[in-house]
Amino acid sequence: MEGRSSGTKTTTVDSRPAAESKPCSRICWVILFIILFFAIVGIGVVGVLSFAQSTAKPLLQIARLTFQDQHGSLVNQSAVVDQSRSTITYYVTSPSNRTAVVLFDSRNGYVCYKPAEQSACFLQRMDHQDLENIQLSFNASVHRDDPRLLQNNQTKYLQEFLGIVAVAPVDPAGLGEAIQALCEQGSIYWVRKGDGPGKQRLIYLCIDICFPSNICVSICFYYLPE
Repeated sequence: MEGRSSGTKTTTVDSRPAAESKPCSRICWVILFIILFFAIVGIGVVGVLSFAQSTAKPLLQIARLTFQDQHGSLVNQSAVVDQSRSTITYYVTSPSNRTAVVLFDSRNGYVCYKPAEQSACFLQRMDHQDLENIQLSFNASVHRDDPRLLQNNQTKYLQEFLGIVAVAPVDPAGLGEAIQALCEQGSIYWVRKGDGPGKQRLIYLCIDICFPSNICVSICFYYLPE
């Protein structure tokens, strides 16, 4: 009798966890959330710092003015107001297309003149009238977009004579960065106000400059005797 042999089929069951990716997936989401959180915080901090810098350092304000001098010639003038450095720089262009520069530095208390087509600068200390004029210019730049047009019948013309002191040039150290930048290509000399040049004294040049107070000043330089 032929016997049958019955085979037993054995099934192997893997006892390891079926899904090991779940813990990894949770960790990845946590890391992604942390990265996103710090990215949002970083963008916010950069935005706040940018706003603070733009508030602390306002843009330069420029006012342009065309007026007639005492001889009836048209003069173009631009005033650049820098509130962060407390300076106002006037660029005065004559009918012959020559530009002179007058810098008022209220922080350091100086007025600096740079004649047209000249490398030398001339320096004097600000007086009470200079402080009033520069304050009017600051106020005009804040409250008005366009400068007030000057009418000849309302404008008061003044003339000042500044004598160039014939001594050694001034050391630019300690005068402030605005004056140093303006006069970096030339020497700086002191000037002082006078009643006017005598017949033996040669007038060097004149600059006409107008302020928002409807006052125009013609500033003439001459050499003082040594």
